[in-house]
Amino acid sequence: MLITNKNKSGLKKTHWVSAAVLFALYTNTGWAFSIDDVAKEAKSLAGKSFEAPKSNLPSQFRDMKYADYQQIQFNHDKAYWHKLKTPFKLEFYHQGMYFDTPVKLHEVTANAVREIKYSPEYFNFGNVQHDPETIKNLGFAGFKVLYPLNAKDKDDEITSFLGASYFRVIGGGQVYGLSSRGLAIDTALPSGEEFPRFREFWIERPKPQDKQLVIYALLDSPRATGAYRFVLRPGKDTNVDVQSKVYLRDKVGKLGVAPLTSMFLYGPNQPSPIVNYRPSLHDSNGLSIHAGNGEWIWRPLNNPKHLAVSTFTVESPKGFGLLQRGREFNQYQDLDDRYDLRPSGWIEPQGDWGKGRVELVEIPTADETNDNIVAFWTPENLPEPGKEMNFKYRLHFTRDEDQLHSPDTAWVKNTLRSTGDVKQSNLVRQPDGTLAFVVDFVGQDMSALPDNTPVTPQVSIGNNGEIVEQSVRYNPVNKGWRLMLRIRVKDNKQPTEMRAALVNGDKTLTETWSYQLPANE
Repeated sequence: MLITNKNKSGLKKTHWVSAAVLFALYTNTGWAFSIDDVAKEAKSLAGKSFEAPKSNLPSQFRDMKYADYQQIQFNHDKAYWHKLKTPFKLEFYHQGMYFDTPVKLHEVTANAVREIKYSPEYFNFGNVQHDPETIKNLGFAGFKVLYPLNAKDKDDEITSFLGASYFRVIGGGQVYGLSSRGLAIDTALPSGEEFPRFREFWIERPKPQDKQLVIYALLDSPRATGAYRFVLRPGKDTNVDVQSKVYLRDKVGKLGVAPLTSMFLYGPNQPSPIVNYRPSLHDSNGLSIHAGNGEWIWRPLNNPKHLAVSTFTVESPKGFGLLQRGREFNQYQDLDDRYDLRPSGWIEPQGDWGKGRVELVEIPTADETNDNIVAFWTPENLPEPGKEMNFKYRLHFTRDEDQLHSPDTAWVKNTLRSTGDVKQSNLVRQPDGTLAFVVDFVGQDMSALPDNTPVTPQVSIGNNGEIVEQSVRYNPVNKGWRLMLRIRVKDNKQPTEMRAALVNGDKTLTETWSYQLPANE
């Protein structure tokens, strides 16, 4: 099964080597460490056979349960850079469980690169029984970045790099939700997914006045290597500028660039099959795409019964992302996990990415502990192994989804699904074997339209369904327009595709609602 467990983070065994050569090169003043230095190592690795890393964990750490791993906590008074006058600090994750191979960490200063050495003194092991002699030469599993995001006198965790090429980022007033990744390979293919791994990091020591942190990473996997530069800018909306240089060792079936991983269990478009006081349970509820031709597409997410892959052919994309639309607490009613505070992740390509497609993978899951949603860009053509690929993009982590749209494009606020029915002469609603969908569109310019504006729907459905009814009406509650659909599905064992948008004459008012009703069996 292709499910990526949040705890496991999709970690696969990889291999790291020393960066001693780099240390020797950069001991003189006047040099400047850059992504090109990491790229040299990545390109060199791509020309060699992949060497899988070997676990260095003693059995009591390798076989521990997650509850025991959680007991190993970083000693906050030992945070890296805590004695410097800088707003950024580092804390580290200990090895344990499936985090069984170390990542190397380095600090980059004005005139040198030096390794950040592991020491058990960084950690409090709680009640975990262990032999101090067996762990003194272990390493770090990853790291986190602290910054006074929400209050000047309190450090908040804003970024975490842990497992494979996964990293999480949040802005002001947000809590962790979806994850980003460096690269995805062969996601949802029968051959099985390959999980590249960040095996080595270089982190620039920030100056006291710096409002950004620069992180470099070396990626490695059986069929790809890569050099990455991340510029982290924390704020109400935290942004990360990403630059990558990727090299293939061998041909791949599918290369996923700028992958986002999230969770969708249920929501109004796919209600919970069992009674639950929480109306929705998801980190994200839709894929948004801004195509190169200017079209906006909204694809509500599903938790299907079978693996589902949706492809959107897009040339020169302007942006795409997994969004959490809907910020009212009553949409989630969860005081512990606060899904209403989880960020949307938006990817803004820098430069022309050319021809390719945005791909959405939806994987069945029975609970919220599994990340079952993946979205990424895949180029139409890939170079021969060893040739460099360059990708630049900006990652936005925000709770202000309105800012992602221009005022003249209305967007989908709600997708509601229910049993279709017809009102009888006695006013009783009688189910008629159809399915009903309610789609609410809202937007800045749309809210200024008179309520008698002749707004009409443009609706289409795939071969597996027929439209029984379609209508649109003004919604005085949100000053938008509500589309009502009733459809009849021909074969419940097959998915059904639908698309809809609202127009006024020859002017398109809204993004395109693109929905796939999953197979019911």
